[in-house]
Amino acid sequence: QVQLVESGGGLVQAGGSLRLSCAASERTYSSRAMGWFRQAPGKEREFLAAISWSGTSTYYADSVKGRFTISRDNAKRTVYLQMNSLKPEDTAVYYCAARSSTVTATKSTDFGSWGQGTQVTVSS
Repeated sequence: QVQLVESGGGLVQAGGSLRLSCAASERTYSSRAMGWFRQAPGKEREFLAAISWSGTSTYYADSVKGRFTISRDNAKRTVYLQMNSLKPEDTAVYYCAARSSTVTATKSTDFGSWGQGTQVTVSS
């Protein structure tokens, strides 16, 4: 499994922006599809975005399409989630995930490695 460490969470006002980063420890990171999920208190983990190993293919949940952008820098073994026009309902713990495949996926069960999560709080 690859170790993942998220950063960049925090407190932001509604309408603001944050960029989350996820650093991977493994050399094979560049051959893995990556994803971002979130989990709010009392709710199930929700898929947000995924990106293929090359970065040429991305997929987004309808709830964040047009507001969030996933990208990756394989030289830095890092995947990013740029979040714009944040809303109070975006408040959650955000998780980075990796799967042992180059192809994107949207189910949490398709990802075998997870970070510890980073808290994002959006105030109204």
